[in-house]
Amino acid sequence: MAPPITPPITPLITVEHLDHAFVEAGAAKPVLHDISLTVQPGEILILTGPSGSGKTTLLTMLGGLRAAQCGSLRILGSELLHADRTTLTRLRRQVGFIFQAHNLLPYLNALENVRVGLEVHPNWLERGRPAMDERCALMLAEMDLAERIGYYPEKLSGGQKQRVAIARALAPQPQLLLADEPTAALDKDSGRMAVELFRRLADEQRAAIVMVTHDNKIIDIADRVVSLEDGRLVASA
Repeated sequence: MAPPITPPITPLITVEHLDHAFVEAGAAKPVLHDISLTVQPGEILILTGPSGSGKTTLLTMLGGLRAAQCGSLRILGSELLHADRTTLTRLRRQVGFIFQAHNLLPYLNALENVRVGLEVHPNWLERGRPAMDERCALMLAEMDLAERIGYYPEKLSGGQKQRVAIARALAPQPQLLLADEPTAALDKDSGRMAVELFRRLADEQRAAIVMVTHDNKIIDIADRVVSLEDGRLVASA
C-alpha cells in the first residue's frame, strides 16, 4: 500500500518581488527592493539590519498597515496588493501587533488595555466580559504583572508598559504576530519571558511570528534570521 500523500503546507506569508517607495518633495524614495520571502505556520522569523534598512516598513506592510504598491503580498490567504478596506480590516483582526511604542490608552488600567485586544474579535465578544477578563488576567500573570492588573499606565514603568502591550497582542492567540523591537524596553529576564511566550504561540497554535530586533540575546528563539540592507534582502540563515 502506498503511503498517504501529505498535503503541502501553505505559508501564512508569501511575499513576491515586493517594491515600496515613499514620496518626498514630489519624488519617489525607494525603501524596499524586490523582496521575496515566505513564512510558514509555526515559524519565528527575525528581521535584522541597520537602522533605515526597511525592516519596520516591511513589518507594517505584512500587517496591512501600509499599502502594497508593487509585487505580491499574500497574508493569511489574502492578497494585499490593491486590497479593499474590508479585506484589510479582516486581516488586522487576525494579527497581533507589538510596536516600539507601547501605545497603551492612558485612561484604561492594565487589564482594560489588554481587553482592547480581544474586543475586536467577534468570537471573544460572544464569550462575554468574564471570559475576556479571565484571559487578560492570565496573560498579565504570564508577563509577571498579576500585581499590576489594576494599575494605569502612568503608574507603570516603561518595561511594565511594554509587557502590558505584549500581553495585549498575545491574548487573542493571533495567527500572525508582528513585533517591532519588542524587548528593547525590557531587562534580560523579561525579554526572555516574552520571547518564550512567542515560541509557545508558534509551537502550540502554529502561528507565524515576524520580529524586528537588534537584541542578540533573543536571536536563538528564531527558526530563521533574515537581514535587510538598503531595502534589499541580503542574507538568510
